[in-house]
Amino acid sequence: MKIFNFPMTYPTTAGTDIIDITGNVAEKVREAGINEGQALISVPGSTASITTIEYERGGVRDLLEALERLAPVGIAYRHDARWGGGNGYAHVRAALLGPSVTIPVAGGRLVLGTWQQLVLVDFDNHPRQRRIFLQISGL
Repeated sequence: MKIFNFPMTYPTTAGTDIIDITGNVAEKVREAGINEGQALISVPGSTASITTIEYERGGVRDLLEALERLAPVGIAYRHDARWGGGNGYAHVRAALLGPSVTIPVAGGRLVLGTWQQLVLVDFDNHPRQRRIFLQISGL
């Protein structure tokens, strides 16, 4: 078995950003030359997530609106009372979606549905250079 680690970085804004990273991850799978295995995609930190969605305007908007209903901006969060960062909502949203996904690799390609894309979701209220950790393993 071979293991490859690829760091990637994406700039984000001070709002909830949803960034399609599918093409970059697929490119790294090709570079690794893994035919059968898996790709682990993870974002370090507690205010961002990795997930999948059909990355089209309506689906992205639906996700943003659902997250706003679940963990709205502008209400009191105990995290904000303690630390004063105003990003309590970002921590809750990230916890709901989680920091990583693992996608199978078969025939040298990511195994994704026709309309399924990998996305980085950054919830924080400050612009960042988000680091993504991609680990590809297999044969």
